[in-house]
Amino acid sequence: MDNHYNNHSYESHNTQNAKNLRRNMTEQEKKLWYCFLKNYSFKFYRQRTVNNFVLDFYCAKAKLAVELDGSQHYSDGGIEYDENRTNTLKRYGIKVIRFTNPQVTYKFKEVREVIDAEVKARLGETPQSSYA
Repeated sequence: MDNHYNNHSYESHNTQNAKNLRRNMTEQEKKLWYCFLKNYSFKFYRQRTVNNFVLDFYCAKAKLAVELDGSQHYSDGGIEYDENRTNTLKRYGIKVIRFTNPQVTYKFKEVREVIDAEVKARLGETPQSSYA
């Protein structure tokens, strides 16, 4: 059964999968969520379903998906899947930005700055120049 959320369809069978992924976040997902996105000035959702996909983090207002890529994303199948997924999301007007787990672990400030700049660019606002 297809439903709609923020004008994007999603497959209801992915709902349980999304709930499981929220309960079992990776360390990098936890860091990005609890140390930045949870209290970010624009609402982000964790493990949001859009179409047949579960997005790591999604800001509906900016139509921005933030994906954290672990090692499985670098296999031939993972690369092809991610490309197809990105192209499908693009048809919905959703931009996907990706970070590796090591980027979140070791370059967290830069990751936050990129996300902030992208959200604000998509919403026509001026990004902050730095974080505390």
